[in-house]
Amino acid sequence: MMIRYASYFIAALLPLLLFRWFAPASIGEIDFWLLWLLAMLLVSLPVVYAEIALAYRSAEAPLAGMQKLTREADASTFWRSFGWLAALVSILIAALVISGASQGILAALTELNSVPNVPSFAIAAGLMVIAVLLSLLGVAPLPIGLGLMLIGLLLGVANGLPNIAFAMTDVSLSEWARAVALALVSVGAGTGLYWFGQNLISKQTVTAVGTDNHNAQTTRNSAAPAYRATKLVLPIWVLQLVVGVVALFISGMALPPIGQLSYWIGVVFVASYLLHYSSQQLAHKFGLLVSVVLTFVLALLLVVAIPTNWLVGILVIISSIAVLLLSVFAGWQMKISHLRKSLNFGNEAFYNLWRVAIRLIVPLALLLALIGWVMQWLS
Repeated sequence: MMIRYASYFIAALLPLLLFRWFAPASIGEIDFWLLWLLAMLLVSLPVVYAEIALAYRSAEAPLAGMQKLTREADASTFWRSFGWLAALVSILIAALVISGASQGILAALTELNSVPNVPSFAIAAGLMVIAVLLSLLGVAPLPIGLGLMLIGLLLGVANGLPNIAFAMTDVSLSEWARAVALALVSVGAGTGLYWFGQNLISKQTVTAVGTDNHNAQTTRNSAAPAYRATKLVLPIWVLQLVVGVVALFISGMALPPIGQLSYWIGVVFVASYLLHYSSQQLAHKFGLLVSVVLTFVLALLLVVAIPTNWLVGILVIISSIAVLLLSVFAGWQMKISHLRKSLNFGNEAFYNLWRVAIRLIVPLALLLALIGWVMQWLS
């Protein structure tokens, strides 16, 4: 049952996890949030549609699915790099939030006069070990993590919401860059998480039919005409908008020590699912045991050796490249008839709007955002 709702858990959790890394400097800037809404509509929504369409077309997880789709479209194997980048983005997000969790737990223990005599990187490494072990449980840690995070946030709300002074500021390219990054990363666009979630549901449905492969395939084929990408994508997108607005108002909220511990322990549970996803992708090439070890080693190196602010920058660059690859492949490499059938819009005009967005608007918006990030870093 939890597999069916994994995508909705992720949709609710990612904004809560990642707003704090991109929003604090812009919490009161009305123009920033208008740009974020624009990026959610013009960039994130078409990309999530593309992920779900490719998931339905390939009937495989992202890494295996891209191999199948590139053969079907007679496209270069270069486009298969999206699967690898998607797994890497997931590991980066896990490393970033685990790094934040180690700092948050240390701060909470300091307030409780119970701080251990160990460096922060050792705590981060210990939390990463716990997250990797929890990743073996698959989807199960997600609702637990969400519950712990909500308990922590409710304890913070009990202390009062922060006062936010809203004002209009000058719009800049760097502001657009931060808005696009927030829209993409907090939505999970380009991570392949929704693609993976849809694949889990498909596999569960086939398994439920029975062990007879013929009956399973017949059931899937007969269900195909009733499929509507909108039924999955729009609820996810609306949920992210709602949670994003909530995250806006609580981004600067101070949590009591117990609330911090509850919140950050919940973050570790959520990070475990991200590691589970990445190891499942790598397992397509290396086998499950080797992929779990590779995921752990890479995540541990990231969280121990790279400063948190660098992780943010690396995440922005790699996730933007992953989304750019996905948008160009879906818009320019896939056959029109295949995507039209996969999306199965009720109105041809909606499909045409999506196609213009994924082919032109999304790549242009991403390139402008990358230029804005470069200008911000250089300044």
